Amino acid sequence: MDKWKVNYYILLSGNSPVKEFLDVNLKAKVKALRIFSNIEEYGLTSVTPHIKKLTGTPLWEIRILGEDSVRILYVTRQEKQVLLLHAFVKKTNKTPTKEINVALVRLKEVDSLTK
Repeated sequence: MDKWKVNYYILLSGNSPVKEFLDVNLKAKVKALRIFSNIEEYGLTSVTPHIKKLTGTPLWEIRILGEDSVRILYVTRQEKQVLLLHAFVKKTNKTPTKEINVALVRLKEVDSLTK
């Protein structure tokens, strides 16, 4: 059985915004790494309680609950590959349009580089 791969979006500068966000938010990082590990080992269905489709977009979110609610926006582009695009602390019930737009811009950049 082929394993899943979780990839971080990387800026042209070489920085990874999601990785840097998690490095600052250590409690969220521990939970996120456990979720990433489950995805890589067992696939997305193993983390169903932690993921949700964002209606009207190609994006999905990984929900990390705790003291702060953290969201990591991602897409699955190729078979068995997850691309983590953007992470943020969620303070409202609805995912802010601004945060969705950051992920969509990054997705568009990735798509333009792969064509």
